[in-house]
Amino acid sequence: MDSDLIELAAAHGVATSYRDGERKVVEVDDDVVVRVLGLLDVDATEPEARTAALALAREKAALGALPGTIAHRVGALRPLPGPGVLVDAEGTRTDVTELPDDLEPGYYRLELVDEQLGRDVTVVVAPAALPETPRSWGWMLQLYALRSQGSWGIGDLGDLRDFVEWTGREHGAAAVLLNPLHAITPVPPVQASPYTPSSRRFSTPLALRVTDLDAYRTADEDTRAQVDVLRPDVVGDRIEHDRVWAAKRSACELLWHSAGRPEPVGAPDDLWQFAIYCAIAERFGGRWSLWPEGLRHPAAPDVDRVRLELAPRVAFHAWLQDQVQRQLADVHGVAQEVGVQVVHDLAVGCDPEGADGWALQDVLAMGVHVGAPPDAFSQQGQDWGLPPWRPDRLDATGYAAYRDLVRALLRQADGLRVDHVAGLFRLWWVPPGVGPAGGTYVHSDAEVMLAILTLEAHRAGALVIGEDLGTVEPEVTDALHARGMLSSAVLWFTRDRDAPGEPLLPPHAWPEQAVASVSTHDLPTVTGFLRAEHVRARAELGLLDDVAADEAKAAAERAELVGLLRSEGLVGEAPTEDELVVAIHELLAASRSQLVLVSPYDVVGEARQPNLPGTVDEYPNWRLPLPVTLDELRAHPVVAEVVARLRRLR
Repeated sequence: MDSDLIELAAAHGVATSYRDGERKVVEVDDDVVVRVLGLLDVDATEPEARTAALALAREKAALGALPGTIAHRVGALRPLPGPGVLVDAEGTRTDVTELPDDLEPGYYRLELVDEQLGRDVTVVVAPAALPETPRSWGWMLQLYALRSQGSWGIGDLGDLRDFVEWTGREHGAAAVLLNPLHAITPVPPVQASPYTPSSRRFSTPLALRVTDLDAYRTADEDTRAQVDVLRPDVVGDRIEHDRVWAAKRSACELLWHSAGRPEPVGAPDDLWQFAIYCAIAERFGGRWSLWPEGLRHPAAPDVDRVRLELAPRVAFHAWLQDQVQRQLADVHGVAQEVGVQVVHDLAVGCDPEGADGWALQDVLAMGVHVGAPPDAFSQQGQDWGLPPWRPDRLDATGYAAYRDLVRALLRQADGLRVDHVAGLFRLWWVPPGVGPAGGTYVHSDAEVMLAILTLEAHRAGALVIGEDLGTVEPEVTDALHARGMLSSAVLWFTRDRDAPGEPLLPPHAWPEQAVASVSTHDLPTVTGFLRAEHVRARAELGLLDDVAADEAKAAAERAELVGLLRSEGLVGEAPTEDELVVAIHELLAASRSQLVLVSPYDVVGEARQPNLPGTVDEYPNWRLPLPVTLDELRAHPVVAEVVARLRRLR
């Protein structure tokens, strides 16, 4: 690759090489770099165009021009390329030649006197770090998997409220981490994966407890009876999202009509925009790119006309979202009473055909998918089907869409887990028409992304967890820790990388500023690991090239883990499966990590993992309920044993 293309790519954050999972340098093909630059509106196809684009980039660099948005941390000084005026949120203007170290956290506008150095630059001032997380423990919960007498075929916010109150009052648990509760597109087929949402800014009505709605309590007896007969239950061992949504939608429509078709008072513009998307999707289908041309953008000419035509459906979806927020607020209130922090999960992206894809298309790289490069886990790479942010357009707009997203998630939360937190630094872009191997990394301004996350968490009094598993550069974890955020430590992966054979680390050597867990939703449960269910499931689906080798590896890993438990004095020579489950959690509790999270799937002996990467419909991803009800979970003897050890050691 010639030096000019390397320089041009670097100026726009496009990687021309990277380190793979084995830390080997991989060179990116020239044509891939040119294609990705083109997706950022940088023409590098012909020598003349490349020369012109490079000249412009060099000119900006020589001037020392600021980008459209910059980050600043309290306690630091930042020289500016020239004099300017700093304007705070109240409009107070201050002449500056540098950003001082005593600014209040918040968003500012910097007006530079010399327009060549930038104009109306957004300044994000963040605290140096978030407060330290005390040593504690809690649960990691796939909410949809809960079952109770009150839920309708899927775990809901009523179940969450009861779970939080139970574990807070009886166990003294400090936190409950949820799977993403992002919004669905309200037409079938309903996307089961919480990591492919229609919108990350709003919440799923699948989580509503219908019978907790005020409209249900105040409805007449006949209406309540009509609602009650709609209640579905789990059939067999699968959650049927389409059936659940059809039942809840019909029930909520009955209740909305019986309540006089109310509209939320004081709802923000973005809520109405989301409701408009939902109403149009009901008429024209869940893929907005196939809608009539005059509806394919929020500002398109026919949107206002159709909004009037569909006014009742728009009002219904706005009301529905308002009800979800009310129930989330109720959960949050109960959690505060019992001292539990409710932590929400931020998926790495959104469905390109969903509500956010439609509303935020001006700041998303539509047509591009994010994923992962080829590695030992996936030799062809991964394509997750999600559009990335356009870093250049976020920068030009003061990161408004990203700020609004983080703020929306923290509205009813005490913490935020950021899935694939390395995505705040860089994402693997897969251009249209090629496989994931034909992509490269595009870098974001991580300082700004982290500053906004820190600032919004500071304002909400929330903790932040970064999921930094897999192929992640060390500077990602270092940056999290420097800002008082927690990284992730998973038992199966927490190993001594410098020792021969990379053995499992004993608990006293685990990372301190981290959330420790046995597993994740993409990995085997405890029982699944002990029984090698993850090998059996993949072999049955034809996903393994050498079944015998994988079985041998699983047996060796099981023996290694049991050996560690024995060396720590946690099990004897011939432990039962239940004894191993308890001992593994005791090992976790003894770690020096600040927060330990345990999963009900692990404690009650579920062998199947919630999600099997590399599959879609071949495996019941995101459709597996817990094998016990919420009442049975409360009385489960292994739950009592595990909790007793967590309370003693944490």
